Amino acid sequence: MLYGLKIATRYLTANKAQTALLVAGVAVGVFIFIFMSALIGGLAEFILSRTVGDLSHITIEAETDDPALLISPEGHVLVVAERGRTRTATLAEAATWLPLIEEVSGVRAVSPQITGAGFLTRGAQVAQVSVTGLELGRESAILDLAGYMVDGDVRVGPGLISLGRDLVDDLALSLGQTVRLESSKGVAAILTLSGIFETGNGAMDGARAFVSLSTARTLFEMPQGVSQIEIKLNDLNAADATALRIRALTGLDAVPWTDGAEQLMEALNAQAQTGYFLKTFALITIVIGVASALLLSTYRRRPEIGIMRAMGAGRGFVLFVFVTQGALIGLMGGITGAALGYLALLPFPPREAFRPGMLPLDITQGSYGLAVTLTVIGAILASILPARSAARVDPVTAIGQ
Repeated sequence: MLYGLKIATRYLTANKAQTALLVAGVAVGVFIFIFMSALIGGLAEFILSRTVGDLSHITIEAETDDPALLISPEGHVLVVAERGRTRTATLAEAATWLPLIEEVSGVRAVSPQITGAGFLTRGAQVAQVSVTGLELGRESAILDLAGYMVDGDVRVGPGLISLGRDLVDDLALSLGQTVRLESSKGVAAILTLSGIFETGNGAMDGARAFVSLSTARTLFEMPQGVSQIEIKLNDLNAADATALRIRALTGLDAVPWTDGAEQLMEALNAQAQTGYFLKTFALITIVIGVASALLLSTYRRRPEIGIMRAMGAGRGFVLFVFVTQGALIGLMGGITGAALGYLALLPFPPREAFRPGMLPLDITQGSYGLAVTLTVIGAILASILPARSAARVDPVTAIGQ
């Protein structure tokens, strides 16, 4: 084995220019493999962060109570409605569940909220808004409100309101001015604009209002409980499993973000499949390059192979020499390509710093070890045909040439 390795190394060093060119070709293939892995993986992370990163990964919503039903003597079903009142769905025991949910493995943050519709009025201008009541100190638990704040304070205290940039421009508001917010319950409050945010999402920047939880209780006549609990995870891909654990622990209907996101998941899967095809083509290129180079080496070294066979070298030994030669080419090219790929990806920002307009290359998803391993395996497979051809060389005929 050691002698076979020595001969394989001598063959590689006998024509250094050819070996260097072959190793460079393998390294380019590995570099493409790593680059595509980082691009496809980084793009998937960027898409998820833009679509799901600022949303709740798991949501628990209060269920609306069904109205009472009566059956008349004639067999008709009657719905009993409470006159003059609207029923509001609440999670009355939210305070009890919050500590339990926060202790679940993988949960990063929990945000109890009161949500509803309302009308924002300033003078003769009226805008319909979606109102969200947040607990003091948890304003950025789900949506990174602090990161999107362009003016004012992120903290939403009693009597304060935060609005999006588009809505502020539409109403010609400025920081410190007062507005009138009337809820769908008919309850109104005079609030002071304390913060202006800009997420880049037109629907949110133009129709979303954040107030304190206490203000929302007054506006929506909800003295206790909340209307929903939003949960942020460390790993959004673990939403399904974590939602099941929360359901088993609390009995509440925890809904992961993946429910209703079938189209997004299909698009990401299609993108991943495209990446697999591109990486496969890169490996095929490596295999073809190594195989053709070794076939040429076999043809040129037929006299030397014939002498080895005449001196008693068996077919297994010749096979080992050429397979080892292919493995060394794959190993050197793989390590070189992986190193170049890592150095090329190093200047790009980490996934946490991805911003619109930049190339989302994630250095952590370069698949360096996998690239080197597959390259070595591919090079070994590519060397089998030339090795078998060399092992079948007839000593008398080869020496005669």
